[in-house]
Order: sequence, then C-alpha cells, then structure tokens
Amino acid sequence: MPPRLRVLTPADLTAATEAEDLRALTKHFMAVLEQRAPGHSVEVRVPPYAAVQVVPGIRHTRGTPPAVVEMDAETWIALATGVLAWSDAEESGRVRASGERADLSAYLPLT
Repeated sequence: MPPRLRVLTPADLTAATEAEDLRALTKHFMAVLEQRAPGHSVEVRVPPYAAVQVVPGIRHTRGTPPAVVEMDAETWIALATGVLAWSDAEESGRVRASGERADLSAYLPLT
C-alpha cells in the first residue's frame, strides 16, 4: 500500500515560506558581515544556515577557532538590522560568544 500524502494547509505553506525567507536573510547578512569584517579570527555560526570566518587577526586553520560566536537565525537578523543591540543579546543569552575578538558590536548593525 503506498504511503498517504499529507495535504498542506495554508499555515504549512506560510511556515515554509517564512523558513525560506529566514534562510535567505541569514545567508545575506552573513555575506555582508564577511565583506565588512574580512578576516579569519572569529567564526560566526548561525545553525543550520551558515557559518563564516570574519574579523582581522590570527588565522585559524584546524579545530575550534580562537573565537566563536553562535546564535539562532532570528537573533542574527535582529542584530544585523539593528532591532537588537549586541549587549542586550549577550545579556539575555541569545548570543554565545567566546574568545578575544568575539564582540561583534563594532560591525553591527549591518543595515
């Protein structure tokens, strides 16, 4: 017996569109950050969409970079557009940052 196909509702289609928009915006703002803060000393991660190495300094080639910043896509977009301040994101735990150059406030917002 063939598997039953699930009928998509308008809410399913809206959620899929929003997820695609989230992915596209995340990748776009990560590319802008790469242009404005070229380098390889900080790895910025927005799973599952993107990871980039930015900020001038010591280049990392293997293992965990000397500085890592990680957050979800909604937080990244809020930071990139100026809706959320870096200090507020850190204080609330929305950003996990470690390492000497992990403070990206000098590069944000990107808009």
